[in-house]
Amino acid sequence: MSQAPGAGTGKLRISSKLDLEHPLGPRAPIARFYTALVTGDLRSLELLTERYHQDVNQVFEISKNQLEWQVKSQASYGLSGLWALEERLELSSPLCLAARHGHPDCLRHLLRRGADPNLAPGGEAPLHQACLGGHSDCVELLLEYRAQPNLLSERGTAPLHLCTSRDSLRCAKLLLLHGAAVELPSEAGGDTALHVAARHRLCHHARLYLRRRARVDARNASQETALGVLCGQAPAQDDHSLQLFQLLLNHGADVEARDESWRRPLHRACSAANAELVRLLLRHGADANAIDYDGVSPLGWALQAAASRPELQPHLTVQLLLNHGSQRIWPSAFSKVLKSCAAVPEVIEVLFNSYSQIPVSQEWRDAVPQEVFQVRQP
Repeated sequence: MSQAPGAGTGKLRISSKLDLEHPLGPRAPIARFYTALVTGDLRSLELLTERYHQDVNQVFEISKNQLEWQVKSQASYGLSGLWALEERLELSSPLCLAARHGHPDCLRHLLRRGADPNLAPGGEAPLHQACLGGHSDCVELLLEYRAQPNLLSERGTAPLHLCTSRDSLRCAKLLLLHGAAVELPSEAGGDTALHVAARHRLCHHARLYLRRRARVDARNASQETALGVLCGQAPAQDDHSLQLFQLLLNHGADVEARDESWRRPLHRACSAANAELVRLLLRHGADANAIDYDGVSPLGWALQAAASRPELQPHLTVQLLLNHGSQRIWPSAFSKVLKSCAAVPEVIEVLFNSYSQIPVSQEWRDAVPQEVFQVRQP
């Protein structure tokens, strides 16, 4: 029982930002206004704006009483703690709510009545919200009403940085058609749209950005290229990592590009136990013995990751590195490898078989944790 119970949610309270001292009940127009926006109830929305004259640029203060599990101490059976009611405040607008929930008809109604497409009371404008949800019809409407495609959120991200799902491809196309800067870096990490596409393994997005002349080896704040970012992602089913890798290479990506810690794409792929990307990098000339700023080689990164990612078959990565000339572990340091990788015997076997001869010592048995040794007993 090392995990906390699932989160619980208490009551939701909606009030006008201009009337914080007197939050209204669920039948009051402001609460009904909010409900219509979230559910996409166009008829109610029309009634509220026309009969009750609800302000289409109204700023909502949404107060959510959220039950959160607060850890007190480490108990013998797991985490000890208690449920605490925490109030979370969020500012929003009618356009932001309609865009977030993907209701283009409601969005159109609000825009026709003069809603500001760039109003961002909660830090993100409606265009950010629509892109995050992959709601391309909403993106199209907002851009038609002159939403700014390069507007930065409070966190320093442009709408293009929030095109992070496959469903958001049309959103990205629309943004670029309306003048979004493909190389605009985010303020926090300096990621360009191409970095974002690599991080989320979005091959079609990356192809779109490269056609729009995105620099394939543009650097973010950590001096990572898109290829380096891609190689740091763990393999997943049905992703497009291999196609994206080839796309980046076809556009001249540097397989030896170093980040601020001197880590190259090969270091990152080994750390992620991504054997397929390791294979491709080595095939395209990546140096199997390159060391980073801390003096760690790709093999060192592969061994560090082995114990935490046994399901990814890290021995395949180790074997590929050795096959491409990686220097072996010094025999005197083999006991350290046994200690860290004892739970992944396939890695030990690959390393052991790479030596023509190696002295065996009692130190090896002592290096294997007792619980692992007992599990592996015949």
